[in-house]
Amino acid sequence: MKQYAIIGLGRFGTSLALTLQELEQEVLGIDSAEETVNELSEKLTHIIQADATDENVLKALGIRNFDVVVVAMGSDLEASIMITLLCKELGVPTVIVKAYNDLHSRILYKVGADKVIIPEQDMGVKVARSLTSSSILEYIELSDEYMLVEIKPLPSWYNKTIVELNIRVKYGVNIVAIKHSDNDINVAPSGNDRINADDLLVVIGHKDSLAKLEKSRGSI
Repeated sequence: MKQYAIIGLGRFGTSLALTLQELEQEVLGIDSAEETVNELSEKLTHIIQADATDENVLKALGIRNFDVVVVAMGSDLEASIMITLLCKELGVPTVIVKAYNDLHSRILYKVGADKVIIPEQDMGVKVARSLTSSSILEYIELSDEYMLVEIKPLPSWYNKTIVELNIRVKYGVNIVAIKHSDNDINVAPSGNDRINADDLLVVIGHKDSLAKLEKSRGSI
C-alpha cells in the first residue's frame, strides 16, 4: 500500500482523493480552506486544513514520507509552483501537479515536477491515435502500481448507468470523469450517470485491473 497526499481539494483533487481511498490506499487530503475541509471530513478518513506553501507545515506533516504527492490546485499558479518546489526539496519521490496551461506546465517541470497534468488537454480526444491504437487513448502513471487512463467504453456499457455496470466490482477500477461528444466533461460522475457510445471515460485503477479490463475487450 502506498501513501498519497492530495494538496488542493477542488473537484479534481477531491475526486482523486476519494477514489484512491476507495481503492484502499492511504490518502491524506490537504486544503487551506476550512469550509472545504469541514465538508469533506466525513468522506475522507485523513484530512487536514493547512497552508501547504509553508515549508514548516509540510515538514510537520511528514510530507517526505509520502510516496506520491498530487498538487491539485492548478488555478493558483504561484502556490502550485511553490508547493512543488518544496515537496521535491523535502525529498518526496513523486510529485504530480495539475497545471493551468502549457507555460505553467513548463515552469512546474523546471522546479522539479515528475508529472504535470493539464486536465482539459489530457482528457481531449486525439482522433488519429484513437483510430490506430488500443482502447487506452491516454494514461498518467500515479505510481508504480496505479494509473489514470482515458478509454472508450465497451459496447456492452452503452446506455447503461455506472451503477448498472458495477465496474468497480467486476474490474476493480473506478470511473472518475466522463467526456461527452460535445466536449462537456462530467467530473466525479454519480452512479446514475449513463454511458453513451461516443463518450470517453477517465478511469483510475491498479495496473493489473486495467490490464484485465483491456483484455476483456478483445481486439477492437
